[in-house]
Amino acid sequence: MNIKHITIFSVVGMLLTITGCDNSPATRKQQQEADSLINAAYEGKNYQRIVTLADSLKETGGISEGKAYYWLGYASDRAHKKRLAELYWTKGMTVMDDAKTPEDLEVYAAIASRLTGLKCTWGEYETGLKVAVPALEHLKKYDAKMTSDYINLLIYQGCCQSRFGLSEEETNKSLEKAYQAHLDNMEKNPNAIAYRDAFVGVINICYNFLEIHDYKKAMYWIDRFGKLLEAYDKLPDARLEYADKQRARYYVYRATALEGVGRKAEAAKIYEDFLDTSYSLTAEGLILGSDYLRQAGLWNDAADNLRSTEKLIKEYGVDYSLQTIQEWMLKKYYVNMMAERVDTARAVSMQIVQHLDSAITKQRRQDAIEEEAVRQKEAEMTAEKEQMERQQWWTRLAVMAALILALIIYIIVRNRMAAKLKKAHEQLKVAYDQLEETTAVKERMESELRIARNIQMSMVPSVFPDVEGIDMYASMIPAKEVGGDLYNYLLLDDKLYFCVGDVSGKGVPASLFMAQATRLFLTLAKQAMSPAEICTRMNDALSGNDNETNMFVTFWLGLIDLTTGHLTFCNAGHNPPVIGCGDKDVTFLEMIPNAPIGIMPGMEYIDEEVETIKGRPLFIYTDGLNEAENKENEQFSDERLLDILRNTPFSSAQQVIELLSAEVEKHRNGAEPNDDLTMMCLQIRGIIKDVKGL
Repeated sequence: MNIKHITIFSVVGMLLTITGCDNSPATRKQQQEADSLINAAYEGKNYQRIVTLADSLKETGGISEGKAYYWLGYASDRAHKKRLAELYWTKGMTVMDDAKTPEDLEVYAAIASRLTGLKCTWGEYETGLKVAVPALEHLKKYDAKMTSDYINLLIYQGCCQSRFGLSEEETNKSLEKAYQAHLDNMEKNPNAIAYRDAFVGVINICYNFLEIHDYKKAMYWIDRFGKLLEAYDKLPDARLEYADKQRARYYVYRATALEGVGRKAEAAKIYEDFLDTSYSLTAEGLILGSDYLRQAGLWNDAADNLRSTEKLIKEYGVDYSLQTIQEWMLKKYYVNMMAERVDTARAVSMQIVQHLDSAITKQRRQDAIEEEAVRQKEAEMTAEKEQMERQQWWTRLAVMAALILALIIYIIVRNRMAAKLKKAHEQLKVAYDQLEETTAVKERMESELRIARNIQMSMVPSVFPDVEGIDMYASMIPAKEVGGDLYNYLLLDDKLYFCVGDVSGKGVPASLFMAQATRLFLTLAKQAMSPAEICTRMNDALSGNDNETNMFVTFWLGLIDLTTGHLTFCNAGHNPPVIGCGDKDVTFLEMIPNAPIGIMPGMEYIDEEVETIKGRPLFIYTDGLNEAENKENEQFSDERLLDILRNTPFSSAQQVIELLSAEVEKHRNGAEPNDDLTMMCLQIRGIIKDVKGL
């Protein structure tokens, strides 16, 4: 690892420490415990407990800020503090605006669905669309399209579009997409829960079209409602009571829609089917049935059904609020008036008058309390935002200080190289500016680079010894037009010199340095020097004042006596070769690491020996092999290299090289090469005699 890598890793370490990136098992356990506490309060319908937990866990980091705002909004909504819920969910949308992880996207979808539903409840369809449309686009962008909240958003969008008067095509598109998502979910999870989610969605659609008196579209979706019921009945975990309730709702919706299009006889028959359900006898069922009876003008029957209004109010445990008076009592009054039941209508009107004043007073008091709560919460959020901005400012300052410190260290260590690189960059910039003046010059440069690549490739052998008993093959693939890897060999009588090297950097400078190293190897090898002596001479020639760019080359040089199979080699900071192929004994060759050539003049390199490698393939490579990365930055690795060679029977040196080339390409999976890739493989079979130099 060189100094540059050490500096980068130090900066990353400091940044992780400063920003508090923590995904440890302890943190995950803390988050799970926090979720369990809130879920327990949710199941117990303890909404004040949810508020307390969400506030405290947000401060301690037990849950994310976005999740805290979701639960605060949910608890406020359930406590009938709608404006406070709107405030929390709106803030949550802002906080989660850049959600990308599956967990954050799930929270984002839940907040968006709740906020859009609230807008629809208030009849604010335009603002509902302003929440739903961008939220759906964001979830679609990150492929989070199968959650129930995503489907709810689609339905809310379609209902808002129909209410807001947008095109019928856009409305149908949103609702059809939601319905298809429910079908896909039920196909993957054919259970009662998935079907109940679909019922909720389709019921909302049916109710929406009945509300706006679009009975034709209502019939279309009511038919789908019926098909879902038929499929639900066949499920092993279907609940009879739930099915009866939904079937009753289906009959009332269908009868109301048929009455709306003038098919009165069919509507009356369907209503008789509703009366056969158990749900029709309940207080809630009687009020549901009154919707059809009012549509059909059967005012006496509707008035009879609405007698259960007070019973339902008691069952629900609600008081006579403005909402109760508007939704139930006024409906009861109107129906009795239409049925000419004057006494009953007068009694209902007296109830309305009796409770109206206290309901208005209570609503005003509740509105004032909620407005004060919203004001206080907005002030708290503003204070939190200011505090967070201050913390972020100090964090940015700390990060900046760490970066400046790392930069100073880097400048001190690499000052000389930086100055020369700056000069070189300036020269290159001038050259590039000149080359970019015309397209012709640019094309000429590309042509020259192609020529340079051809020249470089011609400097490494493409033909290998055609001698019985020697199986040798090598390949070099530059990461750019030209590269800094090299390989070569020299057959000198009964001696075979061979080498593989990797010059620091890439591109043209590396290729020039590679050319010098190749020339020196061939020149010195022809003088029958030992590998260590060749490396020592090359180091003296390539280091010192002559090496103005401070470049170096990792180098592995071997010398085989072809009559005995004896191997003498010298390693200059290069990757260890692998010896063996197709058996469990495949391993990296043990050797002294030494320093690369070109770093320090005056170094004395040392020879190492292996008694014989006869019959055992030798594989030498550059780090463009074991450090090749895919799109997830996962390296090919030494372990994968050994595993492939251990499980690949040796057929030929060329077969080994081509196999590993294919494996590296498969590992990259479309990622651009991050380094030059050079490989050499050779095997000496038997004792070779009467070898002539080439």
